[in-house]
Amino acid sequence: MAFVLSIGTSLPENDVDQEKAAEFARYMFQHSFKDIERLLTSFKNGQIESRQFVRPIEWYKEGHNFEEKNQIYIEETLKHSVRAVQTCLANAAYLQEPIPYEKVDAVFFVSSTGLSTPSIEARLMNELPFSPYTKRIPLWGLGCAGGASGLARAAEYCKAYPEAFVLVIAAELCSLTFQPEDKTKSNLIGTSLFGDGIAAALLCGEKADRRLTKLQLLPNISDSQSVLMKQSGDVMGWDFTDHGFKVIFSRDIPTLVEKWLKTNVQDFLNGHQLSFSDITVFLAHPGGKKVIDAYINCLELSPEQLASSQTILKKHGNMSSATILYVIDHHLQNGSKNEAERGLIGALGPGFSSELLLFSWEKGA
Repeated sequence: MAFVLSIGTSLPENDVDQEKAAEFARYMFQHSFKDIERLLTSFKNGQIESRQFVRPIEWYKEGHNFEEKNQIYIEETLKHSVRAVQTCLANAAYLQEPIPYEKVDAVFFVSSTGLSTPSIEARLMNELPFSPYTKRIPLWGLGCAGGASGLARAAEYCKAYPEAFVLVIAAELCSLTFQPEDKTKSNLIGTSLFGDGIAAALLCGEKADRRLTKLQLLPNISDSQSVLMKQSGDVMGWDFTDHGFKVIFSRDIPTLVEKWLKTNVQDFLNGHQLSFSDITVFLAHPGGKKVIDAYINCLELSPEQLASSQTILKKHGNMSSATILYVIDHHLQNGSKNEAERGLIGALGPGFSSELLLFSWEKGA
């Protein structure tokens, strides 16, 4: 069991609306596709209104080598991770007073859009007054599933150490992986979906002191399930080239969700003597509009049960692993909560894989 106590976020300052993003894509891809105008309808139909990037959109029109982009990744990820953690540990929307850094027993750092050794959480500990004995668990390569996976592994840590306070940081600068010389349809569609975002969540075990919380009800994660679809490594991920990260993004993802996810969710719920009707809210990594539609169809959900996922997609696009923490943050501050209700947290990622977490609402203190 693990309680989610607080969340903090940090967004880059370059806000780009979807109309401007479509103009960028037209400029970059107009000579590569005869049906470019038809393909550009994905920008309008995807229900994304704005996204945030670490550089002005004009910067991405020119080629930048991997060394330059990765150095920006390290600098910007560290800067925004500091802001997200500072907000998380002192967020007045969640906490009566700030949580001291030295109370944090472990930090799970999740990312898939850049490389750093020492890893970012080590650099973070040189910027903020964590105890030097804080355990560090960097998780790389989990893509869009990474935020949910980080929460699941942190919850397991809290189960083993029920007095612990644990941070999960998910940091993705998807825009830095854009390669202007890549004229594939996958890159075009990725240009319509992905944005940059960083978030941190504070969890604690059941024996930790929760009296500092302001929330009447907290999500209590009771169990998780990880599932890998064998021989599906070509569904999503990266190819690595001289220019950096080249996106792999199959058009079949929504179909895979509809055909594959329902059984996984049903098996997970069956293990707890629950059915789909027992789940009142699904805090899902939105992926994109077609993925949300697939969730609704295969899991027999109403759009209202995915309201927070749709809101975050609309405002920020797909921020890979960080997105799920934004979704949880939105629901905690705006959604309904009831002690009698159960919910799911879920995300899909490379592998092809799914991560599910079951939670209930319990009193904060």
